[in-house]
Amino acid sequence: MKIEQIYTGCLAQGAYYIVSENEAAIIDPLREVKPYLDRLEKDNVTLKYIFETHFHADFVSGHLDLSNKTGAPIVYGPTAAPEFDAIIAEDNQIFEIGKVKIKVMHTPGHTMESSTYLLIDENGVETAIFTGDTLFLGDVGRPDLAQKATNLTQEDLAGILYDSLQSKIMPLDDSITVYPAHGAGSACGKNMQKETVDILGNQKKTNYALNQPDKESFIREVLDGLTAPPKYFGMNVALNKGGYESLDVVMNKGLQPVTPEDFEALAEETGALILDTRGAADFHKGFVPNSINIGLKGDFAPWVGTLIVDVKHPLLLITDEGTEEEVITRLSRVGFDNVIGYLKGSFEAWKNAGKETDEIKRITPAEFAEQFTADATVIDVRKLTEYSAEHIDNAYNKPLDTISDWARTIDDSEHFFLHCAGGYRSMIAASILNSHGIRNFTEIEGGFNGIKKTEKLPTTDFVCQSKTL
Repeated sequence: MKIEQIYTGCLAQGAYYIVSENEAAIIDPLREVKPYLDRLEKDNVTLKYIFETHFHADFVSGHLDLSNKTGAPIVYGPTAAPEFDAIIAEDNQIFEIGKVKIKVMHTPGHTMESSTYLLIDENGVETAIFTGDTLFLGDVGRPDLAQKATNLTQEDLAGILYDSLQSKIMPLDDSITVYPAHGAGSACGKNMQKETVDILGNQKKTNYALNQPDKESFIREVLDGLTAPPKYFGMNVALNKGGYESLDVVMNKGLQPVTPEDFEALAEETGALILDTRGAADFHKGFVPNSINIGLKGDFAPWVGTLIVDVKHPLLLITDEGTEEEVITRLSRVGFDNVIGYLKGSFEAWKNAGKETDEIKRITPAEFAEQFTADATVIDVRKLTEYSAEHIDNAYNKPLDTISDWARTIDDSEHFFLHCAGGYRSMIAASILNSHGIRNFTEIEGGFNGIKKTEKLPTTDFVCQSKTL
């Protein structure tokens, strides 16, 4: 028997590949299925089942493409109602893969169809659980995402989740390995540990949600501190439940090189959003006017989903040459399938064609320290927890994920400084503000991490972030 966790850092997502004898199963696959097909071919095994723990909200699963390419059926837990052929398992139903078995344990609460898969090895020993978003390391799945689909309150769902954990997970042996669907950085939980694998016994000791004295305390603690989920989540659920275009079709449509002249015309004709995925260090020096910068080398897909929201909006890409396929793949992971082309020759071709360009004023932390005065306006776009831990005295906290709300309140007649933790998010914010006609600001390279090193600027006392969650 072999168990492989296939972890994708951008989405903090874990898929699982299980092999026994000449058969395999895959749990919660990502949108691009070639890595799974390559593993199957290398191991010379047949994919017998594709297990889905629930209808994912934060990414588009590869279940449909994988099923179409292999013939393997898709399995959901009880109550799931997908709009395509699938096996809807019963609670405690057993599926065999080679010499091992996978038992379906219905664990509703995060969503009502959520299920945990219990792996029983060739000796009949319960070995591992694949918990999806029911149980994370350090946390549990947020119970506020499925309210509209169920007509239940988040309190109702949290109570159902408590019952699932107490009746199905907690009675299992402490030695069982826990394989969750997400780790730290995912918006599906609020307090995840950085590790991606653990044993259940340790989670029983360290996971705050598993250590509540009663249901009421569990509901209160799990719901406390939840921020609004990204707005694209609902669209991803719809794609996972209703179906989507094959990634092959999406890729063929998006991998269309466009000359600067045609790029300009296409943007005008279609109203496409121009997405520049180059790094902040290159973007600020020059870019196509009104383009939005979300760098590929970062939490690219989640920020695209959070800030662009509409997965159907047409996109035109400006990329580092040679990364076009990776960009389209990572966009597809969160359902943004409507890429209609990319700028051939990247930004250099645009500039060489004599087209209009724009730039963002960026300074180093040392330059910021020299320019800073007591009455300077500073906008910090980090999360509230980061800001609460430590920030520049009198800085305003305006998190990037809410920029569509606060951008319209900015007075462009008053200059301000803009920063995040390291420069990735602040350049995203800078590009969005610039596209709204707000230009009277200076972005700080290296963000708060660089600012602290100057030791010349007044900051609040540091507070451990874990205490602010």
